[in-house]
Amino acid sequence: MGAQLRVYRQKIKSAQTTKKITRAMELISASRIQKAQARVAASEPYSTAITRAVSAVASYSNVAHVLTTEPERIDRAAIVIFTSDRGLAGAFNSQVLREAEELTELLKSQGKSVEYFLVGRKSVGYFNFRHRAFERSWIGGTDNPDFDTAKEIADAVLEAFLRDASDGGVDEIHIVYNRFVSRITQVPVVTRLLPLEVVESDEAPPASSTKHEVFPLYEFEPDAETVLDGLLPVYIESRIYNAMLQSSAAKHAATQKAMKSASDNADKLITDYTRLANNARQSEITQQISEIVGGADALSSAK
Repeated sequence: MGAQLRVYRQKIKSAQTTKKITRAMELISASRIQKAQARVAASEPYSTAITRAVSAVASYSNVAHVLTTEPERIDRAAIVIFTSDRGLAGAFNSQVLREAEELTELLKSQGKSVEYFLVGRKSVGYFNFRHRAFERSWIGGTDNPDFDTAKEIADAVLEAFLRDASDGGVDEIHIVYNRFVSRITQVPVVTRLLPLEVVESDEAPPASSTKHEVFPLYEFEPDAETVLDGLLPVYIESRIYNAMLQSSAAKHAATQKAMKSASDNADKLITDYTRLANNARQSEITQQISEIVGGADALSSAK
């Protein structure tokens, strides 16, 4: 009984130590979520303005630009996968990789070959473990993304897109990342980045607009193609950077949720092992009392 009691006490101590670590990581992630959300919110006005500008040029001009024109035949596609550098985030990385695998199967079923651009150590480790090739990778900055990395990724995918397919280029580019919805929910998102899809909306103007509102007429100087040449790379950088910020916020939220579950599990283990230790201690006391009483009876019988 004494050995069993020692085992239970060691397990209680181990669970208490684990709880201290997971609780600290939960608090750290909670503080980082606020900063990540603030960065996402700060990037939204610029991203929205760039999107409107690109949409205006693409919608109100008849230029057959390489970045907005659907090719007649798509033979090669690229997928940019955004994961984290660290684990302990529940299903954060696995759900992104699962979406990427499903997208890969879809593209291959359409007769397309697939190239990969990886962001985050987890995706690099996933591909290395399976001995699968990838074009380029970026690691080390997923917790706190910077715009220089986003620009580097955007330049790499644009260069691959503008290169001829016979020289190793690609005809379309998709991005896969986790979008931050709330501290509880992070949703994997698959978006085709290039060629740019321009959708004409048939929706009525919003109720807040007046009947006297005049919609703008656009003139492009020096010409629409030059404007697209300048705007679209900036648009791609903005989309990549926004995906990195969304992924970062989602990762911190997933870590907080995972560490909260781990802390709750540690509490449950401590409660269970404490009850078992008390039972073992009570059994040991009962056994000792029985031995004392038995010894006293034996002495009385001897007299």
